[in-house]
Amino acid sequence: PEGGAGPPGKRVSPTRRRRAVEHVQRELSVSERRACRAIGQPRATQRYRPRERGDEAALVKRMHELVRRHPRYGYRRVHALLRRDGWKTNRKRVHRLWKQEKLKVPRNQRKKRRLGVSGNGVARHAASGMNDVWCWDFIHDRDERGRPLKWLSVVDEYTRESVLLEVERSMKAADVVDLVSQAMAIRGAPRHIRSDNGPEFVAGALRRFLGAAGVGTLYIEPGSPWQNGYAESFHGRLRDELLDAELFTGLSDAKELAAAWRNDYNHRRPHSSLGYRAPAEYAASLRQAPLRAAPSAPPASASQAHEQDHAPTLIATGT
Repeated sequence: PEGGAGPPGKRVSPTRRRRAVEHVQRELSVSERRACRAIGQPRATQRYRPRERGDEAALVKRMHELVRRHPRYGYRRVHALLRRDGWKTNRKRVHRLWKQEKLKVPRNQRKKRRLGVSGNGVARHAASGMNDVWCWDFIHDRDERGRPLKWLSVVDEYTRESVLLEVERSMKAADVVDLVSQAMAIRGAPRHIRSDNGPEFVAGALRRFLGAAGVGTLYIEPGSPWQNGYAESFHGRLRDELLDAELFTGLSDAKELAAAWRNDYNHRRPHSSLGYRAPAEYAASLRQAPLRAAPSAPPASASQAHEQDHAPTLIATGT
């Protein structure tokens, strides 16, 4: 064809054939019956006009509200939230309205690595129950004035619950001991905890505390973050839905938003690997294992005394 134009698209759907019939009628001044016969469109289909259901506008409005609140959720998670809100609609209808409203989630392509071979990685030592394996790691960000924010996250690998999510300007091994001891006092001690070989995690004070608590350490191979896959996955969601979405005015603002996001993640956010249930909902459905007592943390230093004035932002298992 001239000008490099390709062949016209196939008229396969009833909607496209309907447009073709209307075009033939308009350009050739023929009857609808003759145009339908030429195009191969049944006249009943040509005359059909879809009827909008009475709740369509309200459903679309609610979908837009959910998308604005959770811009990184796809239509499957939005459908799960709608069902939780009491909407009696199936996934295909939500998908149709999703496409009709031109909603979409930008996808960032990422290179994949092969799984590590370390015996302490998630592939070799998987969690077998609640409080069996926790994973922890740090993630960094900055506030609007460029000052550092350091986040510590602890996740139960089996239930995907966020056991701990705390942010400070900086954290040392003693700070980690204090925060984790609070989590264990509320939830109980895990059997194992998985981490990389960061200085805070291999410090003598932390290892002595974990040894006294009867918690085994699972250190992954250096330079192999995929062996701590649940922590990496959680940080991906945290980065995507909170850190990249909010401009923190300061430390107190970051703490407040972190607590709100963590509560929403545990109790509201549908998790695809849990059958689109929230982690706390899934944990509550399990038969709770006996919680092991955890030893108290070493006395806090004077520089840490102010932290004890804050109520812990933790949830008990399955609540």
